[in-house]
Amino acid sequence: MGWIILAIAVFTEICWALSLKWAATLGTWQASAIPVTLSFVNMALLALAMREISAGTAYAIWTGLGAVGVIIGGIVLFGEKVSGAQVGFMALIVVGVVGTKLFSTG
Repeated sequence: MGWIILAIAVFTEICWALSLKWAATLGTWQASAIPVTLSFVNMALLALAMREISAGTAYAIWTGLGAVGVIIGGIVLFGEKVSGAQVGFMALIVVGVVGTKLFSTG
């Protein structure tokens, strides 16, 4: 169950980061309330996942996949550009996350 909760936390992390950019474009307090709310949900989910998964493993996966997801979301939602080198390094992050998961003990 911890891995499912962590996956939801990763998704929430991606939504949170992308909502920051979205809220900045609108500039209203209502739009700003969304990333604040997502931040609380995100941290609660990560904490729940860490009950079953070691903190280092959970955090590495959460930040790694969150970073890659935000880059992809920025491309799709905001038309942001990435270089070939960035794509290569994103692939390395994913390889690191997979390795972390495969060799985790908790």
